[in-house]
Amino acid sequence: MDWLKLAQSRKEELIDELQQLIQIESVLDEANATSDAPFGQGPLQALQFMLNKGEEQGFTTKNVDNFAGHIEMGQGEDLVGILCHVDVVPAGDSWNYPPFKGEIADGKLYGRGAIDDKGPTMAAWLAMKMIKDAGIPLNKRVRMIIGTDEESGFRCVNHYFSKEEMPTIGFAPDADFPLINAEKGIALLDFTLKETLSDEQLIAFQSGQRSNMVPDFAKAIVQNVQDDIMGDFQEFINKNHIQGTINQENDKYIVTVQGKSAHAMEPEKGLNAAVLLAKFLKPYLLTKASKQFVSFIVEAFDGDHYGTKISLNHSDEMSGKTTLNPGVILFHREKGARIQVSMRYSVSYPFEEKITEATKRTSSYGFSLDVVSNSAPHYVPEEDNLVQTLLSVYRKYTKDHSKPLSTGGGTYARVMKKGVAFGMLFPGELDVAHQADEFVVIDNLIKAAAIYAEAIVELAK
Repeated sequence: MDWLKLAQSRKEELIDELQQLIQIESVLDEANATSDAPFGQGPLQALQFMLNKGEEQGFTTKNVDNFAGHIEMGQGEDLVGILCHVDVVPAGDSWNYPPFKGEIADGKLYGRGAIDDKGPTMAAWLAMKMIKDAGIPLNKRVRMIIGTDEESGFRCVNHYFSKEEMPTIGFAPDADFPLINAEKGIALLDFTLKETLSDEQLIAFQSGQRSNMVPDFAKAIVQNVQDDIMGDFQEFINKNHIQGTINQENDKYIVTVQGKSAHAMEPEKGLNAAVLLAKFLKPYLLTKASKQFVSFIVEAFDGDHYGTKISLNHSDEMSGKTTLNPGVILFHREKGARIQVSMRYSVSYPFEEKITEATKRTSSYGFSLDVVSNSAPHYVPEEDNLVQTLLSVYRKYTKDHSKPLSTGGGTYARVMKKGVAFGMLFPGELDVAHQADEFVVIDNLIKAAAIYAEAIVELAK
């Protein structure tokens, strides 16, 4: 079966459905969450969109309490899982294209979720439709499982699998080709300032919306600082080639800085606005809590994405270096001060030992450390039949014999007993997940659909 030719013949169908899905603003909205919409109306609408598409095409579908759902085909005792998600991170700023339109330019389709994970989801969905329409017999059931809270903690699939069957094998089209068989552990850490806040020079500091995004904007309000702060700020932003503002209101200064967003699994690809702002403010803040707050940010995270200064660093051959992303940074004279960090740690990481060591180290900076959540690393050996089958299909379509990869990202593959992340970012492609002007290359979207079709047939035959 020439899956690539089939996928190319259905290009317009693929693009149209992806645009429809991108136009649903499926960002977590806990403020308006209800029992019927556990993550808000946007994620629910995106789930319903997919399930409706499944019903229209004659697949078996199921909605599990509006947390997640599935679209199924095939027969047999064993179950092959294709785990996708339709929720997206907030759009953020600095877009040149509308984030929720799906505009096409220069062979690319732009929009939040285009590559993470609405584009790959629609490629896998086209693959299932092509297999069904071609009448290919399957000896296993194939189930696309659709989550709605992947970006904020996997509550959707955790609930789903508390009620539904776990796939025997499967893949998540939510990462890179050729294949990812090692996913780092993901821990959410809270660093809380222990010092009591009173009459501080730093009145407020706010940066970041999600721990899994490098914050691209930071704002602070300060008082009782040197008058030359305004001139120094202009020099600072010029020296660092960034944008920012400073305004005086009576005896207070309001300072903002713009950075560059990136996914928390690769914080080095972003420019953390909070770290930049703390670095500028550090010489001006002398009151105890204010000084401790900005000093810790600078000393722990400026120029170091690996936790070296706070004893959280560790690396291994399977998965590489541990990385840290201070994604939500807050200082408020009445509510206190904290820094929420997404840590992506290597497969062999001695977790308890490192956390104990880091707790002692951060205490010397005046901070306490708490582990809010922790998802253990996930690893499937390269010699496993699942890995080898998927690699074989990928290599047939690309002639690329690259080895399997590791990632600091967390995909649904880690919730399966035996699952891997399989595309759809091709080697050499720019990774724009969680960034402004996120896009998917349309030709690669079509190629991925062909790869997924053949992979599904091979796994389910």
